[in-house]
Amino acid sequence: MSEFDFLSGIDDVPPTPILIAPQPVLREVAREVRPEDIAFIRDQLPGMFSAMYKAPGIGLAAPQVGLGMRFALVDVAEEDAPREPMLLINPEIVTDSEQMAAREEGCLSLPNQYAEVVRPESIRVRYRNLAGETIERDASGLLATCIQHEMDHLNGILFVDHLSTLKRNMIMRRLAKEQKLGRR
Repeated sequence: MSEFDFLSGIDDVPPTPILIAPQPVLREVAREVRPEDIAFIRDQLPGMFSAMYKAPGIGLAAPQVGLGMRFALVDVAEEDAPREPMLLINPEIVTDSEQMAAREEGCLSLPNQYAEVVRPESIRVRYRNLAGETIERDASGLLATCIQHEMDHLNGILFVDHLSTLKRNMIMRRLAKEQKLGRR
């Protein structure tokens, strides 16, 4: 049995609601996942993957659904390609490249807001899976960007925090205005 067997019926799973900034939990540092948390996390995954895929998004961190725990989902597969889901529990970046890359980023907790963010082009990430096994994986390009973005969420950091104060304030004002108008 794969840790992602539930994905075959994911289209019928109700999505877990995604929190929108400035929800306070989005600014909190998430706690380490403990072995006794695994059953709870396993129960959360279908709704979280459903939310990520239906948004549509390529990553979702636990704090974005109100869970102050260090785990995140990632799937950067092309829209028409087979899914490539990843679950990163207690992730940490082991190494990152000196070479930087600028990519446009968005966030499901800041809907319809996008900006170019500069991050290391490649990383090596260490994390655990549901079985408690430690995995080390090299990532580059979009996957590296997505993993770094989701790991920022685990530390209470939003992508706008990598921008100038002027750009960040502009995006947050625009988001507040759109939320007031009822857009998502």
